[in-house]
Formats: sequence, structure tokens, C-alpha cells
Amino acid sequence: MVPEGPEDPDQILRDVGRRIQELRQAVGLTQEQTAERLGITVRALAYIEAGTRNLTLRAMTQIAGVLGVRTTDLLLPPATRETRRGRPRKR
Repeated sequence: MVPEGPEDPDQILRDVGRRIQELRQAVGLTQEQTAERLGITVRALAYIEAGTRNLTLRAMTQIAGVLGVRTTDLLLPPATRETRRGRPRKR
């Protein structure tokens, strides 16, 4: 089914970022570990997950590879659009 009206590219970017965050957490990787494997800074990864950094297909493919998923999996809707701010609580 084709959605009605134009899609919001900013919302798509935020959804992809949230999906990347969900998948990263599902495989048990921290932002630090993921950024190191991608060869980028933690800040750059945080921008990607927040949906404020545009992604190339090449970058999406690299991220998918690190997370062990298909690139198309990054385009699936996130489980939730809610995001938590700040550091997670220490266990």
C-alpha cells in the first residue's frame, strides 16, 4: 500500500536513527563499541541515532553489517518513536 501524500524526510531520518538504536541495543552493543567498529566518533553515532545526521546508502550498509542485519531492516518502522534523554542508569 502506498502512503497518501508526501513523506516527511526528517521523520524518516528520525525513524531510521531510532531503529539503529533499537537494533544496537538488541545485540548488546554500546554506542562506544558500535562507533569503534564503524570507525566514527561516539558523537557522530549519537547524531545518527537522534536522526540529525543524514546517512548515505554506504553508511547504512556499514551500520547494518556491524549490527548483523540487512540494510533494508534499518528502514523498518521502529518499535517506538519515544527516545530517552541522558545517560542510562547504572546497574
